[in-house]
Amino acid sequence: MDLNKMFEKSDQLWTMALEYAPKLLLAIITLIIGLWIIKAISKGIGKIMDKNELDPTLKPFIVSILSIMLKIMLFIAVVGMIGVQMTSFIAILGAAGLAIGMALSGTLQNFAGGVIILIFKPFKVGDLLEAQGYLGVVKEIQLFNTILLSLDNKTIIIPNGGLSTGSMINYSTQPTRRVDMTFGIGYSDDIDKAKGVLEGLLANHPKVLKDPAHFIAVSELADSSVNFAVRAWVNAADYWEVFFYMQETVKKEFDKNDIGIPFPQRDIHVYNH
Repeated sequence: MDLNKMFEKSDQLWTMALEYAPKLLLAIITLIIGLWIIKAISKGIGKIMDKNELDPTLKPFIVSILSIMLKIMLFIAVVGMIGVQMTSFIAILGAAGLAIGMALSGTLQNFAGGVIILIFKPFKVGDLLEAQGYLGVVKEIQLFNTILLSLDNKTIIIPNGGLSTGSMINYSTQPTRRVDMTFGIGYSDDIDKAKGVLEGLLANHPKVLKDPAHFIAVSELADSSVNFAVRAWVNAADYWEVFFYMQETVKKEFDKNDIGIPFPQRDIHVYNH
């Protein structure tokens, strides 16, 4: 009796093997060929984007999203070929996706932020960006994070979720920038003489633009000084060079022309009773 049951079970297993083996073999072949086709499609899309000189920040994003979507479709098709009921499978997949989505809500927010950044392009690779309390050059825009390289060569990783919804300053969108500076002289010093020194420094600097013209004027009669507002236009790449040059050279030229740069002072009167 036991032998008969064993023979019956072995017959059933053999029948199932004969029935499902072709389906399984066909599914494996389909999976291998499908992955090869998806890889070829991804490479082809990448080459087309290179020929059309598309923004390099978009290429890895579009190629990876396309590859993931095609692989999901291939996986569903292969599972259906084996004989799994797709309605129940999709329901289970949806429930699992919901649970994973709730667990990774922050990660999905960063992903959505990355999509927004890549679509609306508030900045691109190579831009000097100030955002989320950091300043640096954009090195890479990933799906979940944006990587900056600080001016002192530190790597800064900022999640895209907050970056896409927060305020930012992009210093690279305009070809020129205005250098705003303030210099003070004493109340006993000659205003016209000091203004002439500042005028000469700006007029003779090769990286200060002639158009728009620079601007010099008395901006404030402060407690200890008469302050000049100095505004000069430069190419964006020359901003810091001109700024630091003026800070050092103005002091030297004021000293040569006996123009004092005042500092806060306090008079103390002592009364003897």
